[in-house]
Amino acid sequence: MFWSMDPQVTINGDWVSAVAPLMKLLCLTVIGLLLANPRVQVVPRATFKLLSKLVFALFLPCLIFVHLGKSVTIDNVLHWWFIPVNVLISTAIGCILGYIVALICRPPPHLFRFTVIMTGFGNTGNLPIAIIGSVCHTSDHPFGPACDTKGIAYVSFAQWVAVILVYTLVYHMMEPPMQFFEIVGEGNEIQEEPEQISNYSRSLLHEAEWPGMVDKVTEHSKTPFIARIFMSISGSSQNTFPDIDFTEEGTSGAGPSSPKSLRCLAEPRVVRRIRVVAEKTPIQHILQPPTIASLLAIIIGMVPVLKNFVFGADAPLSFFTDSLDILAAAVVPSVMLILGGMLAEGPKDNALGIRTIVGIIVARLLVLPCIGIGVVTLADKLHLLVEQDHMYRFVLSLQYSTPSAILLGAIASLRGYGVKEASALLFWQHICAVFSLSLYLIVYFKLMSFI
Repeated sequence: MFWSMDPQVTINGDWVSAVAPLMKLLCLTVIGLLLANPRVQVVPRATFKLLSKLVFALFLPCLIFVHLGKSVTIDNVLHWWFIPVNVLISTAIGCILGYIVALICRPPPHLFRFTVIMTGFGNTGNLPIAIIGSVCHTSDHPFGPACDTKGIAYVSFAQWVAVILVYTLVYHMMEPPMQFFEIVGEGNEIQEEPEQISNYSRSLLHEAEWPGMVDKVTEHSKTPFIARIFMSISGSSQNTFPDIDFTEEGTSGAGPSSPKSLRCLAEPRVVRRIRVVAEKTPIQHILQPPTIASLLAIIIGMVPVLKNFVFGADAPLSFFTDSLDILAAAVVPSVMLILGGMLAEGPKDNALGIRTIVGIIVARLLVLPCIGIGVVTLADKLHLLVEQDHMYRFVLSLQYSTPSAILLGAIASLRGYGVKEASALLFWQHICAVFSLSLYLIVYFKLMSFI
């Protein structure tokens, strides 16, 4: 069974319970939009960026630590295993839908991968937390007394998977296409063609969810690094791109007198290239304040002695967690104000095309949630989910229902690929998500009133 509980609300009650939380979030977003409107600019963009950094470095880690730490135990970690798995499933299904959209809508060839990425990777962090916070703030929600704590704990438990995906798979999938680059001079430098260079690095979009990411540019961030490496295996790079120098390691202690022994000891060419790609993957950036807060909460929550010392009304450090809880209350209004400020910048001119934008929106916001209901229902019938936990199922379903992750805009800027297209697509997706989320929240709440 999908969600089971005694019928306790009418159809009208379902409608009000589902839509009212979104209307609250919409009001906060509109306030942020008005404050950041370029014509008025009551609050300058720099202030929104500062607020975003406060959310990222202070408010959100406090929220994650307090709510996840209270809820997590060794038994819970074992029972919650399907939450991160569901992130992988929703991403895989989303990418398949994105591939179908790309085949049907035929975006420009260099934006084919971009279409797949923007359809596949949804917002599993700030927006679900805001939705759950707003839903739990209503008096007639169907999730019980621990609504807020359980919901945020579930979302936080899924975030680490999404962050790993972004800094590994998404980072490399957003690699600029080869045709955007040309060789300059005699050396091995590759430079982006002038028409592709855009000064969008200061946009609020790129600071809205993961501030400072655009500052992590490396020498290979805006180059087709993987393509250059693996094209050099077949020798195709000899005519187009210079080969990557792999002689930096392993040669310091070897002399020219033993070339045969060096060849015998050297690792295979393909393995060496895979290792270089792994070394250039910015996996170290995963350890950011929200991720660190999640790890600390899980570690403390799983050790009963530490948990009793930190969490609980009688805990010696209860005054500390209460202080963090006060700071955590600022997350939802801050996140929605920042979203409003981002939307105030409006869509950018882009080469994606209306047909592809509509295709991505339909696939991501309408088709994927339907598939998600089927996946969660099947998992429930297979007894893979926590029994009689409606919030657990609600969070799993939300992972299929949110628009594309705002973090993708920052990755696009970091890699120099699809920057304007990401800005336009995220703008229209969040506008349409007001209606799609309203529809599916009604569906989810109605499903709870059956069975």
